[in-house]
Amino acid sequence: MQNQQLSKKLSYVLRHKPEEFGLQLDAQGWVDVAELLRALHARGHEAKLEQLHNVVATNDKQRFSLSTDGTKIRANQGHSVAVDLALAAVAPPELLYHGTATRFLDSIRKDGLRSGSRQHVHLSADAETAEAVGRRHGKPVVLIVQAGRLHWAGGLFYLSANGVWLTEAVPPPFLELEE
Repeated sequence: MQNQQLSKKLSYVLRHKPEEFGLQLDAQGWVDVAELLRALHARGHEAKLEQLHNVVATNDKQRFSLSTDGTKIRANQGHSVAVDLALAAVAPPELLYHGTATRFLDSIRKDGLRSGSRQHVHLSADAETAEAVGRRHGKPVVLIVQAGRLHWAGGLFYLSANGVWLTEAVPPPFLELEE
């Protein structure tokens, strides 16, 4: 299995469907590396420990983390299954950014940003990253999130291990369209 294929498979298993591979994430989203490799192998996906380590180390979005002893792995964010990443709420910068596709703007203007099937809304520290995220969904548009104001109003923000900002929702009054 190539690294990109393995990365996509890991995202699927560790963020969305561990049960399809006979795996159960612990409360913080961790799973034993040896069990994961056995489960992949049992379903026809060959991956070696060295390759897994390489994907974790070189993934451009740093989607995965290994435990300090290297025996467990988890996704850093983006889960649609319930996990507690044990992130402490932190004060965000005044502005954060959210990339999406123009076809979602009417809904966002009405309802704001919602986590949908995931646990959190994902926000970027810069507009360029947000635009790249939006491009994956269609014609990109970048929304400016008034994170400082939302935090002051009681919104909680978390910073994942790979630098993605997370929050439960962003109501419409805290959003602006980037010009």
